[in-house]
Amino acid sequence: MRVTTAFNKMLDLPGAWVASVEFAEDGLVLGLGRRRARPVCPCGRRGTGSYDRSVRRWRHLDWGRSKVWLQAQVRRLDCRACGRVRTEQVPWARPRARHSRDFEDVVAWLAQHTDKSTISTLLRSSWETVDGIIARVVGEQIDSARLAGLVRIGVDEVSYRKGHRFLTVVADHDQGGRVVWAGEGRNAQVLEGFYDQLGQAGCARLQAISLDLGGAYQKATNTKVPHVRQCADPFHVIKLANEAIDKTRRVAWNQARQTPPVKRARGRPRKDAPAPARDQSRWVKHTRWALVKDPDQLKPSQLEVLHELRRSNSVLYRCWQLKEGLRDLYRLADPTDAPTHLHWWLAWACRCRIPRVRTLAKTIRANRERILAAVELGLSNSKLEGINSKIRLINHRGYGHHSAAALIAMIYLCCGGITVQLPTETRSARDLAG
Repeated sequence: MRVTTAFNKMLDLPGAWVASVEFAEDGLVLGLGRRRARPVCPCGRRGTGSYDRSVRRWRHLDWGRSKVWLQAQVRRLDCRACGRVRTEQVPWARPRARHSRDFEDVVAWLAQHTDKSTISTLLRSSWETVDGIIARVVGEQIDSARLAGLVRIGVDEVSYRKGHRFLTVVADHDQGGRVVWAGEGRNAQVLEGFYDQLGQAGCARLQAISLDLGGAYQKATNTKVPHVRQCADPFHVIKLANEAIDKTRRVAWNQARQTPPVKRARGRPRKDAPAPARDQSRWVKHTRWALVKDPDQLKPSQLEVLHELRRSNSVLYRCWQLKEGLRDLYRLADPTDAPTHLHWWLAWACRCRIPRVRTLAKTIRANRERILAAVELGLSNSKLEGINSKIRLINHRGYGHHSAAALIAMIYLCCGGITVQLPTETRSARDLAG
């Protein structure tokens, strides 16, 4: 068997065959012959003639210890659709790439599972090369089709660098939380940019959006898509209730600290002497977890703390009751009972004479429709919180990213529903089909 025939069987390059094999100093150079006569522009338009010709190399997957280079003659054509002279598109590589598709697909697959430094060491390429390959693969597979058919979305922010550097992430609730858009910043202008990219027809199809209680995303949604039902994330609502409990606990702790402690008498106490008085301020300080945790997950010692607060008619126990009453809003068997339950809770909170809880009631009343919409539609940002954890893992795995654009490309690659097929998987599918 000839050497060129063996390489043709092994590589199976689309639109070309191996015409020559050369062992150079920098690796194995495979000269390619072309099967296509007319050049094709990267925009898809076929040309009638060539502007000029040149010889170009593309890095391919290594063969043992040797680097493999694909070498072929490429043409430039004067494309009328693009209005300029462009290099023709070759079937074994992406436009403006100096690596083969197989090489870039392997890099993208590895990037979904490990950091870029490991990839650059394994494949003997620079870190910047890996970064550029990821951008090309994502740019090829992420198009405007991902924004088509959006009906229910979720919006949240995630911190990616110190100094209050945030990204705004938009996910599709109907596609398992797939990320459809990400932008740098967390203000109203950033989300308005997403709505502008979505277009008038896409905005008209939107029906519901889940978001936090911040004013920036609410302002952008009211401006661009006022017809969409906004759903306040239940996690942020209960978080406000826990913060009200914590502030009330601090007030009670400061009041207990002002009470002078009972001094202990000198000497060893008698056996029948009463137990020494406990430090009330220290006891109040350690009631936090008993007050904010889920009752089903409380330890026996924490349950005893709640029982003691109830027996003493403490203001902290009333705060805990109000918090659990608010949580019961999301435990209703029938969502149609939510307006009645929330009206009852607001009346109770306004009469409780606890300043922090009354402030909480004002916030709940201001977001009443958004909270009820979340209960009725069953929407929350739980999928977004899971995505944010994955984004932080991606960022930590790479020890940070040099720009927001690089991190956004990784978010699309790992969380945007992109499936990268390895060359071995593609060949196996081709063999089964044949």
